[in-house]
Amino acid sequence: MIVAERKQKTILDRFDKFGEAMPDGRLTAPSDGKVYRLREAILLSKQLGRPLSQDEMKKFEV
Repeated sequence: MIVAERKQKTILDRFDKFGEAMPDGRLTAPSDGKVYRLREAILLSKQLGRPLSQDEMKKFEV
């Protein structure tokens, strides 16, 4: 029980510092501006049974 209490306190300590490394408030990297037809790309990926390569993804750019 004591271990659980210590772990919970550690999580809360880190929660208070969340976002300090991101001064502009972003939680993800900036977009490269490309737009994809993702639904079609995902269907092809499922049919192939593997992730698509960069060249294959270029076919789905809008």
